[in-house]
Amino acid sequence: CSNFIYVMTNFTDKLSNGDYQIKDASHFKEYCIHDCSHGLEKINAGCLYFFNEFFKNSSVFESVAKSNINIVEYIMIWLIYMLNLKNNAPGITNQQHFYDTYIKTGEKYINNIPNISEYSSYKELVDKNNYFLSMDKSIISKLYDALKSLCNMYNEFNANTPDCTKCLEKANEFIKIYDELNKDSNRSDNSSYRQVLCTLSNDYNNFKNKYSDVNCSNSSSFPTIEKEKIPVNCSEQTVQISEVASSPIANKLIIVLSIFGAIAFFLGISYKYSLFGFRKRFKKQQIREKIKNIRKRMNH
Repeated sequence: CSNFIYVMTNFTDKLSNGDYQIKDASHFKEYCIHDCSHGLEKINAGCLYFFNEFFKNSSVFESVAKSNINIVEYIMIWLIYMLNLKNNAPGITNQQHFYDTYIKTGEKYINNIPNISEYSSYKELVDKNNYFLSMDKSIISKLYDALKSLCNMYNEFNANTPDCTKCLEKANEFIKIYDELNKDSNRSDNSSYRQVLCTLSNDYNNFKNKYSDVNCSNSSSFPTIEKEKIPVNCSEQTVQISEVASSPIANKLIIVLSIFGAIAFFLGISYKYSLFGFRKRFKKQQIREKIKNIRKRMNH
């Protein structure tokens, strides 16, 4: 969440004199067109900053994003929330205008990213999550509040010197927002919306597990998302994420070791039976030799 906190801190989520305000542009300058003098240029700089920080190449995707493709949902929440701060232009929404102007044909969005199977470009990541473009403004606002609350929890948590009371307050704040979002999801059968809730609940539970590992007297009172409030297929997603996040090298080693183990096992059986067969043949040969000797004695 550190990247989200950085943007939320230095790129304010409230308009100043009717326009977007960047407090510290040091990390956004390289993505600016014409010094980010135009409002949408500022949004574009923030959006590209996110994509580069998480999805620029295979190394960044594996190390920073932890191979978790669902982070793009959080980028989309930030993007649409910021675009919603301004009124739409006549005849077109801010979301569609931004997509057509920057994402659809923008070089940095359509450039191919090699050596990654999950996506080929930033545009593909956006297109796979294009349901955010038409999501209700009030829902996006609540999702943004949930994301901000979640990131504040992660950012302010210190395992060495934990502020247990503050952590509990932040957790209760998140659960309150999540419950409101869950009520909205019950009113509509929207699988995309439920997918976002799933991502939020998984990341909250990951934080809860981190919190339970520290010595806080109030750990038992840490709020839990009730099972009936977690989307149906959420457990499947959790398994998929853990599989993606696990080391591919370790997985390959396990497979190789399993193969070698199987080979050794069967070679052992083969050796055992071949040895047994050899002993059996040797005994038969001994018996035949004894019979020959007896016959020779009888003839003499």
